Amino acid sequence: MGAPSRKLICMRLVADELTIERGGRRLLVRLSFTVAAGEALIVTGRNGVGKSTLLRAVAGFLAPVSGRLVFEAEGGAPDNEAPAALCAHYVGHADSLKGALSARENLAFWKAMLAGAGGGEALSPEAAMDRFGLARIADLPVRHLSAGQKRRVALARLLVASRPLWLLDEPTAALDIVAQEMLASTMRSHLAKGGFILAATHAPLGLAGARELPLGDIA
Repeated sequence: MGAPSRKLICMRLVADELTIERGGRRLLVRLSFTVAAGEALIVTGRNGVGKSTLLRAVAGFLAPVSGRLVFEAEGGAPDNEAPAALCAHYVGHADSLKGALSARENLAFWKAMLAGAGGGEALSPEAAMDRFGLARIADLPVRHLSAGQKRRVALARLLVASRPLWLLDEPTAALDIVAQEMLASTMRSHLAKGGFILAATHAPLGLAGARELPLGDIA
């Protein structure tokens, strides 16, 4: 099915009284928060507390047990809400790359897959690779790249199709200091253009003014 022709402007993510289970265990109970254009919300907490689970629920991969989780939008969405698939990029622990394809080919694939509604500026695979310092290895099969290089290719996917919300699960994993600053600069640029970020991490992301959403054990 083709992408809708209209453009959606996703302005805010709203979670209201959200309860989420994984493996029969309730990890998040009656959680409420918002993230709006230009904001970054950093999800923190120990391993196993539900950080990744929350991001997967926002991305639409996991259905909440109860509560409300919506993207508020402008521009033609029914009831002023929009689907996660048109509003959000998700970069999880897995890099989601095809090892037999080059970095350039992987990004071209994702650009074609994710094209459509969403608005905003989308870069070419070449420009996205330049942003993350990948030009020299652009045509190597991804299976031959280091873990850090693979992570940079996965992050470059954020730039080849425009989505206002970036859902980032431990985005600095396997990145050296130089690559971490590339990511921080790219995130700051995204926020300055009215994008918003929900990130789960144990490490500093270099985003001044970011809010924190700490998760802990339920009572």
